[in-house]
Amino acid sequence: MFKKNFFKINPFSFDNNYHDSVFQKLIYKLTLHHYNKCTEYNSILRNLKFKNDKKIKLEKMPMLPVRLFKNYNLYSVRKDKIVKTLTSSGTTTSNVSKIFLDSENAKNQVKALKSLMVSILGEERIPMLIVDKNPKFLDRKNYSAKTAAILGFSYFGTNHFYLLDKQGNIDYDGLNLFLKKFSKKTFFIFGFTSLIYQILLKDISTSKLKSNFSNGILLHGGGWKKLEKLKISNLSFKYKLSKKFHLDKVFNYYGMVEQTGSIFLECNNCGGFKTSRYSEILIRDKHFNSLNVGQKGMIQIISNLPTSYPGHN
Repeated sequence: MFKKNFFKINPFSFDNNYHDSVFQKLIYKLTLHHYNKCTEYNSILRNLKFKNDKKIKLEKMPMLPVRLFKNYNLYSVRKDKIVKTLTSSGTTTSNVSKIFLDSENAKNQVKALKSLMVSILGEERIPMLIVDKNPKFLDRKNYSAKTAAILGFSYFGTNHFYLLDKQGNIDYDGLNLFLKKFSKKTFFIFGFTSLIYQILLKDISTSKLKSNFSNGILLHGGGWKKLEKLKISNLSFKYKLSKKFHLDKVFNYYGMVEQTGSIFLECNNCGGFKTSRYSEILIRDKHFNSLNVGQKGMIQIISNLPTSYPGHN
């Protein structure tokens, strides 16, 4: 599906024709792949009267509502080839998406994520502070989107330190030891937005810290609903982190379990989220017509990574 060195190219350095040519061809190939390998997807496309046309434009290719992954087990590989099952966040077990990965798809997700993270962290793995509990006791074959994100981003760090103990309390002794060892050079901080707000901005006492986070690079995502209710914007969130911890390198990201790996990183210049060579978005109105730049509507998220399940569009 991917040519050699596909994951080694700068994911943000492509010309304007990339998504009209290479990306479009990949999505077309993926559509045919899942059409031939997934019974349910085949049935959906036949009901949509899908026509096999190599010249079909991206906006005309068939798309699935994400809720299908909550109601059906959709995969395009033999069941015995599935090595990992991801689940989305949800209040009940019947309200979560289930994503099935074979070894190739899982590896490609890591490769894509790595090429994206280089733009923030650089080529070398660096010490990592994780604002959460240690997920090491969890089932590594079946785990939630939250756990998958922690384990996925942990790949880019070393000397991992989890800020919360088993009871969910802040480990000040461990944190000060981590900062003593690593805070004089660049280090990586990862956490979910709501926890960053609750733990770092509200709960943690800077009087108990022996160093600040000025050399840290924070990546956070998800959990904005809680902050929106508190009327905390992205700008005020960053301002509070800078004021309290001298932490100025803060990056927001958006990702979804149905397309793990092809996350959207925040742009330093405009504050919006960037697509990459692994992703594209289209905006649709309520009749599913494609909208122009600047118009609001439903988001169609497209990724060229899903090969073991039909989550590419």
